[in-house]
Amino acid sequence: MLPLTLENVRVFLHVLAATVWVGGQLVLAGLVPALRAAGPDVPRAAARAFNRVAWPAYAVLLATGVWNVLAEELDGAAQRTMEVKLVVVVLSGVAAYLHTRATTPRGRGIWGGVTALAALVALLLGVQLG
Repeated sequence: MLPLTLENVRVFLHVLAATVWVGGQLVLAGLVPALRAAGPDVPRAAARAFNRVAWPAYAVLLATGVWNVLAEELDGAAQRTMEVKLVVVVLSGVAAYLHTRATTPRGRGIWGGVTALAALVALLLGVQLG
């Protein structure tokens, strides 16, 4: 059996947090029509429940992201890719926060879309860096 290293743990926690943050958004978005059919307050209740898991995952994502940057020596194109990734990760978090504060369906739609798109771009850039 291969030894379990601190690097394995670091990458595992980062991928796990990204799975919750990005995957959870996609799953919740896919469930919204069924949740609306169950009742007008059900989507909001589901979103609040998701936020109790999503925001801690985002915090782990940020912490392990910083850990990843400190552990890896990047230069040239990889460094620029990491810089862009950091911008879209922050954009995803800010947009998610604005989504939770939006008071209109249009605002929730716009900020939810920005959140998801930024999260997916960050995921793609992470794969490039991996």
